[in-house]
Amino acid sequence: MSGHSKWSTIKHKKAANDSRRGKLFSKCVKEITAAARLGGGDVDMNPRLRTAIASAKSSNVPNDNIEKAILRGTGELEGASIEEVVYEGYGPHGVALIIEVITDNKNRAVADIRHVLGKYDGSIGERGCVSWGFDKCGLIVVEADSIDEDELFMLAADAGADDITPMETAIEILTPFEQFDKVVTAIQSTEADIQLAEISMIPQNTVKLEGKAAEKMLRLMEALDELDDVQKVYANFDIPDDILEAAA
Repeated sequence: MSGHSKWSTIKHKKAANDSRRGKLFSKCVKEITAAARLGGGDVDMNPRLRTAIASAKSSNVPNDNIEKAILRGTGELEGASIEEVVYEGYGPHGVALIIEVITDNKNRAVADIRHVLGKYDGSIGERGCVSWGFDKCGLIVVEADSIDEDELFMLAADAGADDITPMETAIEILTPFEQFDKVVTAIQSTEADIQLAEISMIPQNTVKLEGKAAEKMLRLMEALDELDDVQKVYANFDIPDDILEAAA
């Protein structure tokens, strides 16, 4: 599990600090629009929208972009019609993939995904082919030096966290989907540095990859993330930390 969360954290930091910031902004805005379209524009009544806005702000998306995205989602501002699609499939060495898409053109989106998967010995599968092996949970990663571990443990546990795992430089917290917002709010009440907070698909089992196989898998993850329509990619790989760090 730590490999999955570490890659998510690395990807988030990298995107927020390099030339791909514009692409990150676009993905954040799409998520806000989709959340507002499905659940309305009131953040107090729409947990998904609240999470999307918090993620956008942590990535330094301007408030004006956020407000316009909400208005597009609620229909108060004109914009392209978008829809959400989830594709399931496989990467190299049988790694399971769940690919979340927000797009205004499904045909373009699936064609782009097929092309990228084929380039890295992957393929799209039938709906349900891998999702059974993932659990929908809240994933929170906190900088280890920013809060006392015992204090964080008690705080998160009282708020409903399922699992708290100390790592080398961070503390990983898993929550039930329903308790995610409550746990994040509890942690935000402290001085803790939250590196990542998102709803995630957590693999029940992992595929260990090393060497060239691991590098190929990470190149696939990067290529999928580069696609404009792809919002999030979840995978059940287990890759050594040194390779993850090198990829960053």
